[in-house]
Amino acid sequence: MIMKKILLLAVFALAAFVIYSYTNRQDDKAFKKEALENKMVALDGSSIAFKDILKKYKGKTIVIDVWASWCSDCIKGMPKVKALQTQFPDVTYLFVSMDKTPEAWKKGIEKYEVVGEHYMATDGMKGVFGKSIDLNWIPRYMVIDKKGKIALFRAIEADDTKLIETLKTLK
Repeated sequence: MIMKKILLLAVFALAAFVIYSYTNRQDDKAFKKEALENKMVALDGSSIAFKDILKKYKGKTIVIDVWASWCSDCIKGMPKVKALQTQFPDVTYLFVSMDKTPEAWKKGIEKYEVVGEHYMATDGMKGVFGKSIDLNWIPRYMVIDKKGKIALFRAIEADDTKLIETLKTLK
């Protein structure tokens, strides 16, 4: 009986350590070099490194919405994104598309009336950018503070309370 309790306690301790380690990872506070160097496509067809995109909006709070026009969860979440934009109008909304073609990406922006700054990753969800931010699901929302640090690494709903509370603290 005592051995079972000791084993159970050890399992709980290990689980708590894993959860603590995952939620407090250092890479959750800054983008990896691979992400920053990754080239994306702007709406005008030009190529731009992700670090240069972030520089354009330095000094502003940024919500990054990683999405795709083919993603049903992304499309279902768009009304929540629009509500977020209404609630936090001074925030920059940066949409990073995982679409496979520029045509599909641009058509999706128009069709779903996506308002914000738009860029497309050139190698999809499993590419350099996706791997560097541990992208395992879209939509994916991230919040960047005015200093360029990641304030919220992962949310999958635009009305996630962590996302909203993070934005409130960054006002």
